[in-house]
Amino acid sequence: MVAMIKDSPEQRTFLVSRESLRSEQVFGDEQAAIWDRHWLWCAHESEIPKRGDFLTRTVGGRPLLIVRDRDDKVRVFLNSCPHKGTLLCRESRGNARFFRCFYHAWTFSSEGALVALPDEAGYSECDPQPRERFQLSHTWATDVVAGFVFVSFGPPAQPLRDWLGDVVDYLELVMDMGPHGMESIDGALLYHVRANWKLAVENALDAYHFAPTHQTFIEYRKDTGYVTSNKPGEAVSLGNGHVVHISRGRYGRAGLDWEPSWGDEERRRIEQNRADLVERLGPERAESIADTSRILFVFPNLLVFDILGVALRMLEPVGPASTEVTSLQLAPVGEATDTRRLRLDHLIGFLGPGGFSTPDDIEAYEAIQQGVQATRGDGRAGGDWNDVSRGYAEEVAGKPAHTYHETSIRSFWRFWNTQVQGGGSSI
Repeated sequence: MVAMIKDSPEQRTFLVSRESLRSEQVFGDEQAAIWDRHWLWCAHESEIPKRGDFLTRTVGGRPLLIVRDRDDKVRVFLNSCPHKGTLLCRESRGNARFFRCFYHAWTFSSEGALVALPDEAGYSECDPQPRERFQLSHTWATDVVAGFVFVSFGPPAQPLRDWLGDVVDYLELVMDMGPHGMESIDGALLYHVRANWKLAVENALDAYHFAPTHQTFIEYRKDTGYVTSNKPGEAVSLGNGHVVHISRGRYGRAGLDWEPSWGDEERRRIEQNRADLVERLGPERAESIADTSRILFVFPNLLVFDILGVALRMLEPVGPASTEVTSLQLAPVGEATDTRRLRLDHLIGFLGPGGFSTPDDIEAYEAIQQGVQATRGDGRAGGDWNDVSRGYAEEVAGKPAHTYHETSIRSFWRFWNTQVQGGGSSI
């Protein structure tokens, strides 16, 4: 394969081939090198709080059935009847003791065992018997960290905690926000983007676009008496393609950072929440939660927006120019009804698919996806490459990276390159 990046520390330039965003071959190589072998985020365990709760979700191109079994254990099965491969569960979520295939009525327990099938005597000559032979297939590996459920469809190169490294602490920071933990608010936002999944990653790690792209939001905040800070934060590479952007300061966060339009009762509630955080976790960790915003990318498919509230996005590539997005909202267990309403208004109004931010960003992804077709086959110098060189001189000099630069985007692309191309780069 032709090299997809040109990384030149000497020239302080970093270029990414636009073919990486449109090629069917690259998409297939990604499937084999990334989605078929790495840990992938698939759910938050609070989505299935009770025994028998289940949800279905497509991850890495595979339909999954995610269940809390009778022993309170989270299990992840391939959503496929082992008899003829029929999609076993066709509901998006619910609660069930058993899962019955509509085609031949084979029935399975929440532990994956075959518990009933019509005309079982027809298998009397089989060795072993069908109840032993046919059980639901698990994913290769399933593990849970801080309530985040991950799966792997092949033998993972590392245990999950080793793979995540310092990411674990950032996930635990999210869960520490609520005195009784955090829970997924009922439901999920589902939307489709006509663009490559890597453009969604780039956009999340690109503070440079905020002011020109989100002018409507900025003006709205000014008009309502609250000015959004747009100062650069710190960009930190966490290894294995994981990245976090950290911004310190107050931005208006439900339950933690008061806005005048919320009224005095909510102000008193927030003051108590912040005092409780200090008492429970100590001043340093409390400050990290209450006065620090983060955008965390967990390679390859999880984005955690811990900003106005906590929103999780799962990226599901469908094709080189097609991505499905599932978005969840986390909130403290047992928080006040008025605070929950503000949280939803705040999150959906900015990060939802109909909010101030996300439609702007989708417009940008899709415009890039259309635009990279224009230079296909352009052999002139720089003709078919995206430039990701902003801040490279500071990176070479060893200076701290900030979010207006593209240091974290380069970190993502370098790891992607090691996985898909073995690290090859032409200079």
